[in-house]
Amino acid sequence: MKFSYGKTFLLGFGFFGVSVIWGVYNAFVPLFLANKFNLAPAFIGFFMTLDNIAALLIQPPVGAWSDRLRTPIGRRMPFILIGAPVGAIAFGLIPLAAVLPLFVACTSTLLLSMAFWRTPVIALMPDITPSQYRSQANGIINFMGGVGAIIAFLGGSTLYRLNPAFPFWLGSALVILAAIMVFVFIKEPTTYEESEEKPSLIVSLREVLRDPDRSALRILLAIFSWFVAYTAIEAFFTLYANKHLGMEEADGARLLGQLSLIFVLFAIPSGYLASRIGRRPTIMAGITIMIVGMLLMYFLPGSTLTIVLTKLPVLGSVPIIGVILMVAGLAWALININSLPMVVDMTDAARLGTYTGLYYLFSTLAAIAGPNINGWIIQLTGRNYQNVMIVAPFFMLLALILMSGVRRGEAHS
Repeated sequence: MKFSYGKTFLLGFGFFGVSVIWGVYNAFVPLFLANKFNLAPAFIGFFMTLDNIAALLIQPPVGAWSDRLRTPIGRRMPFILIGAPVGAIAFGLIPLAAVLPLFVACTSTLLLSMAFWRTPVIALMPDITPSQYRSQANGIINFMGGVGAIIAFLGGSTLYRLNPAFPFWLGSALVILAAIMVFVFIKEPTTYEESEEKPSLIVSLREVLRDPDRSALRILLAIFSWFVAYTAIEAFFTLYANKHLGMEEADGARLLGQLSLIFVLFAIPSGYLASRIGRRPTIMAGITIMIVGMLLMYFLPGSTLTIVLTKLPVLGSVPIIGVILMVAGLAWALININSLPMVVDMTDAARLGTYTGLYYLFSTLAAIAGPNINGWIIQLTGRNYQNVMIVAPFFMLLALILMSGVRRGEAHS
C-alpha cells in the first residue's frame, strides 16, 4: 500500500461534503430556532444535539459493520451511496419548513442519513494510507473539510442575506457532488486483513478499558473533553455574535469562516509538524492556545472584541474577535488533524473502522454534552450569551492533563 497525495485529495471530497452540511446547519439552524420558532436556549442546546444523539447510536456500529461488509464496490462505499443523497434532499427542505414539526422531520432525516455514512467515509483514509503518512493524509482530508466549512460560513453568510434557503440548497448540491467524486475516483482495497475475532465495538471498548497502558482510554477521554469545549461554543456562536456582540445574523457565520480559513491553511502543515515533533506534543500545543483564546473571548468586553482592525478580500471586516478565532483555527488544526491518526494507530488494520467508530463515539458524546451544558448555563443566567465561553476552558484544561499521560499512538513504519 502506497501513499498517494492525489488519491487522498479526492477522498477529501467526502469530508468536504460532510463539512458543508454541518457548517451550514450549525451556523443557521440555531438562528431559525431562536428567531423563527422563538425557542428557549436550553431547548436550542438540546435540539442541536439531536444529530449527535443519532450519531451516537448509529456511527459506532456502522463503523464496525463496514469492517465486516464485503460487496463488489467495497465495504465503505455502499454506506456513502445511500446516506449522501438522502441527507442532501432532507437538508434542502429544512429552510422551507414553516412549522416546527415539519422542521424537526427534515432535520431528523438529515441527521440519521448523515450518521449512516460519516464513519465509513472517514475510515477510508486509514484503509488506503500507510501508518506513517496518516497524520499528513488526515491533514489533507481536513484541509478539504475546511474548504467545505469556508464555503458554508463565508459563502453561506452571503447567500443567507439573499435568501435563508440558499446556503442549504448549495450544501445539498455540493454533498451530492462530493459523493459522486469519491465513488468515481476512490477504489477501495480488494483484500482485507482478517482477524479470527470479527471486529466489535463493545469488545474493542472493553479492550481499551482493560489495557494497563491506558493510553487509548486517556486519548479518548481527551477527545471527549476538547469536543465538549468546542461544540459548546460552536452550537451557540452565531447567537453569541448576534445577542452578545450585537452583530447581524449572518456576521457570526462570517466570523466562523475566518476560523475555518486558518484551519484550512494549517491543516496540512500540522500533519507535517506532528511527523517531526510527534503527535502528542503537537496536540498539547494546540490545546494550550485554545485555552488562551477562549479566556480572551470571555473576559474581553464586547465593545473591545468588535473593534475592526482591518478589512480583507473574501473575509471582509476582521475585528479583534476575528483575530482570536483565526489563532483558534490554527490551534484546532494542531489538535484535530492528529487525534484520529493517534487513535487508529493504537489498533490493527482489521479494526480500523471500529476504532474510527470509538473516536466518533467519544466525540459524539461530547457533542451531546457541550451544547446542552451551554444551553442551560445561558438560560439559567437570564439568556446572557457571554457565558457561551465560560465552560470551555475547563474542559480544554482537562484534555491537556489527559494528553500528558498518553504514551502510544505515534506513527509506526
